[in-house]
Amino acid sequence: MTVIQQVLLELDEDYLGRPYYVSGNALYRAIARRVDASTRRSVAVSHGVFVPGEHGGYLAEHSQSGGAPYFGAGLRPVESYEDLFLFRGAAQRWLSASRPRDAHNTFDLHVHGGRVAFSPTVRFGLPRESRNSKRTMTWYVHFYVHDDTGGSDVVPLDEDVLDGLRLGGARNYGLGETSLKETQTVDLDALDYATLEDAAGSFELELVSPYVTASEYPGADDQSVPWWWTPRPGGLRRREERLVEAGDVYELETIDHGQVVGYGGPSPVETAKSGVLRVGTHARYGFGEFRLRPVNEDRVPERAAVKSGGEA
Repeated sequence: MTVIQQVLLELDEDYLGRPYYVSGNALYRAIARRVDASTRRSVAVSHGVFVPGEHGGYLAEHSQSGGAPYFGAGLRPVESYEDLFLFRGAAQRWLSASRPRDAHNTFDLHVHGGRVAFSPTVRFGLPRESRNSKRTMTWYVHFYVHDDTGGSDVVPLDEDVLDGLRLGGARNYGLGETSLKETQTVDLDALDYATLEDAAGSFELELVSPYVTASEYPGADDQSVPWWWTPRPGGLRRREERLVEAGDVYELETIDHGQVVGYGGPSPVETAKSGVLRVGTHARYGFGEFRLRPVNEDRVPERAAVKSGGEA
């Protein structure tokens, strides 16, 4: 049994940090202050993805169907491998197409001492004929934890550990405070992997978080591109990241998240599970998460609709 614990935090105060994601390292450090030494040595934390608390619905690939008001304000059932990534995509394609999706996936900005922070809520004005002239949307952070030693004693973490975490910069001044919205455990071995069980099929791999190739952190090994990746023409997009620990800053060289490469390995289901638990250097801090999908599955439904002559 391989168990992960999904966590949804509600952002209560302005967040001073990057808009792409909350790093797994930041989440790990916040959790580590609240647990014992044994748990600190064992727990592994994914990157946190920002989720708008808006109306939406399940994607066609999901095991469930339909939609709900404030869809992003709660965790959803996980019965298949695809369900794991409902809120993990930066584009948040589950957002309702009947509303301004681009606006719902954009932060409102506040300035603190010349530094830009992201507001936990966004207020939208509505037409005068609407019942209410304004409405408010709240932001959430989705991440998950697991036991990096392969045991099952660490997860689930207690709700008291997860409630009230502070993330990002200026935490001593009250910024980055969150509250626990919801949590649930998922057994990876019990999920449905039907779309990946045809070993003769062709698959592609999408990086959900950056993959580290080199790190200044003491004892971290350099990593080459995995042999089971088949990069596409033009090469791989790379970016520099940083890992901060006890005031020390370590530079990382990474392959940027959001890229898609071919998969040339023999065991797609086992590879898919490894992608959830992450691979490579600093995997316990959120780096190296990826998703596997059949090549014939278009990851942008709107694009598929345009190709078929429908409306996007």
